[in-house]
Amino acid sequence: MSKFDHIRPFYDSEVNEALRSVAHHPMMKALMSFTFPDVEEPVWIEQLKKTHSKRDFQANFIYNAVHQVLKKSSDGFTTSGFEKLDNHTPYLYISNHRDIILDTSLLNVALLDHGLIMTASAIGDNLVKKTFLQVLSRLNRSFLVQRDLTPRELLQSSKLMSEYIYQMLRRENRSVWIAQREGRTKDGNDATQQGVLKMLAMAAEGVPLMEYFKKMKIVPVSISYEYDPTDALKMPQLLAKANDEVYVKEKNEDFNTLLSGIMGQKKRIHLHVGDVLDTELDAIAAESENNNKQIQSLAQVIDDSILSTYKLWPTNYVAYDLLYNTNQFADKYTEKEKQIFERRMEMRIDVDNKILKEGILNIYANPVVNKLKYSNA
Repeated sequence: MSKFDHIRPFYDSEVNEALRSVAHHPMMKALMSFTFPDVEEPVWIEQLKKTHSKRDFQANFIYNAVHQVLKKSSDGFTTSGFEKLDNHTPYLYISNHRDIILDTSLLNVALLDHGLIMTASAIGDNLVKKTFLQVLSRLNRSFLVQRDLTPRELLQSSKLMSEYIYQMLRRENRSVWIAQREGRTKDGNDATQQGVLKMLAMAAEGVPLMEYFKKMKIVPVSISYEYDPTDALKMPQLLAKANDEVYVKEKNEDFNTLLSGIMGQKKRIHLHVGDVLDTELDAIAAESENNNKQIQSLAQVIDDSILSTYKLWPTNYVAYDLLYNTNQFADKYTEKEKQIFERRMEMRIDVDNKILKEGILNIYANPVVNKLKYSNA
């Protein structure tokens, strides 16, 4: 047994048996009916039973499922930056976090399209409590981030995950995706949590920190959705915080958010991969020998890449002008786009509630605020 067995995806040798175990599950039927609406059930079941690797499952089934999601819930998906990457090199993609499933799924679609190595992806174990979802995530090359642990357990779990990520990158030639923070941003402010970088560094053991990160080939990723389908779902937590109350999640809240993120309307989506961090790490190492300061500087470098390359949409500019009561970006959207944004907001929240209104507007306006630090937006 491997020490990574309780967090790792399936080995290819386990894929066929796993697929056979869920082939007749109602959720698999729903997924396949959605993915291949014109294909009879016996046909896709037969194809599943002939699948023996994670790559085949991703390329022949999940790839098509993501395209169906895009067709039904978006006005198109564009990418940039992939031409800089090497087809045979594994990278550590550190991404801003907008959607639980789609962020990583869209990256893998783009990687497959560009002939690049697809990722193993971190997913919180709280999101895959249902057996079917855990099997599906492991087939889709996800590894589990353990939540709700004691401080001691968290330390052990973080070290294990650090070792596993390094093993995938350096020994298995496998790219890895990880979000820059635990949980999705609730206010549109994308910022790298230093704790994520400290977790990644736990397996460094004696190697100078920036040298270690250099080996990982970090690629910052920025992903932006014109509309966040889960924007209104983030408001109860915001309201609780404003009222100084403890927020308690509903029983199926994570699962419902997951579904809303996948199927809710997003309009346009853009994903950009930044440059591989290299000379920046040399500069950080030369600047200070203190590990904490180096981690702080690395978080800033990742943030600079993500925020400066973030694609802004008319919705972002509309929200900024509404929030700050200005016409500064009136040339970036039409009157019709503004009306549609306001109407959508009215349908999703009580706009007379100042906290809710500002909360929704912040989700869309903060990327503009952040971008202004790097350019004229």
